[in-house]
Amino acid sequence: MSSLAQPTVLVVEDEADLRRIIAQSLEAKGFAVAQAVDAADATSRLEGFAYDGLVVDLRLPDADGLDVLDAALARYPEIRAVVITGWGGVEEAVRAIKRGAIDFLIKPFQLVQLAQVLHAGINERRLQLENAELRAQLHDRFAYSSVVGQSAAIQHVFSSLELVSPMNSTVLIHGETGTGKELIARTIHYNSPRRDQHFVAFNAAAIPEGLAEAELFGHVKGAFTGAIAARVGRFELAHKGTLFIDEVSSMSLSLQAKLLRALQEREIERVGESRPFKFDIRLIAATNVDLRLAVKEGTFREDLYYRLNVVPITLPPLRSRREDVALLAQHFVLKSCKHNGVAPRSISQAAMRLLMDCPWPGNIRQLENAIEHAVAVSGAEREIGPAMLPEDLRHAGRSAMLAPVTIPDEGLDFAAIMSELERELIMRGLEKTGGNKRQAARLLNLSRTTLIDKLQRLRRGLDISAA
Repeated sequence: MSSLAQPTVLVVEDEADLRRIIAQSLEAKGFAVAQAVDAADATSRLEGFAYDGLVVDLRLPDADGLDVLDAALARYPEIRAVVITGWGGVEEAVRAIKRGAIDFLIKPFQLVQLAQVLHAGINERRLQLENAELRAQLHDRFAYSSVVGQSAAIQHVFSSLELVSPMNSTVLIHGETGTGKELIARTIHYNSPRRDQHFVAFNAAAIPEGLAEAELFGHVKGAFTGAIAARVGRFELAHKGTLFIDEVSSMSLSLQAKLLRALQEREIERVGESRPFKFDIRLIAATNVDLRLAVKEGTFREDLYYRLNVVPITLPPLRSRREDVALLAQHFVLKSCKHNGVAPRSISQAAMRLLMDCPWPGNIRQLENAIEHAVAVSGAEREIGPAMLPEDLRHAGRSAMLAPVTIPDEGLDFAAIMSELERELIMRGLEKTGGNKRQAARLLNLSRTTLIDKLQRLRRGLDISAA
């Protein structure tokens, strides 16, 4: 495709008067036109310039026009070519189209028609290139490398993504608010065979219950009060692509039943319509609550849980992958600087210590917002210091274990506080390793037997206090 705003066309026609008329007509329609009298002239011009369009006569004095078409397409696969002729019919037209022409016009033809065909072909190609570029950008944005981290917990997520992305299996993503569930869903989609189709997101918690069914399945005009026009639902929008249902636990039991039926039958009906629509989607669901507990409590259907929980992926909270905080912070600094058009910043060691000490109840989303704030207030400073971080984060950045400890005038129970600190460290170590005592002992720089001995003493202490 030419980089010029004005589309360029090469007209190859041995009849001088007709060639001039075609060129003038196309120029009047906004094209920049070059002219060639025969195949040799056309070949020479094609070697020196990448035209957007080509108009070539089927019969030239020195060659078949289809040979010129072949040469043009071999050099420039994006060129849009129209073959014209004063004789011929269906057979010649079929030959031209098979060889790559976008149309075949028999003389005398309407000059307006030629301009319309070229405009449509060139615009279509422009859209194809733009879409291909957009898909490439999306693929880069949601490549596996877009999930930042080196901790064991996030590496396990990487492994799961690589295994599940090429599949069509339903995925259930579990993680606290702000852990990046939608990023993971999009990463799965853009690394799957459905990457060129739609990714459609539906947040069950963000839509009122009375409208959720219509949003998900669509509705016909007049289906309910306020339905002044028909609406296509998320299932239809995601046809051939991926449907991501976030906060699936927020669905009412009645909507859960309808979702279950849709997944079982692979079809939906718009609200107010009995005609079924067969869909082909990959479903990814996400939740920030324990659906197994929700099943026991009767707030989530057990059969739907098993339908969704085909491939579970659990995203660890940021507090359990503190070794990734520095990487994520630096990533968000670069992202924010680029987005705001400012020079890159660095993070001081003091600010980084604060970041790594924070409990991060809002997880990665909270960290990104904190970095965005710091970049915004950094002004001309090239290094982000502690004072640039949000105020609540600076206070939270003090050690979570030491911050609440104050020494009253009457003194304190040192042994009790140290015992509580020891218990807290052991519990955090076990939480971080998923209950693996050997790994927890390694993180705490203890032997496994020492850790087990401390756990037993803690349990005995709990039993005594309970008695």
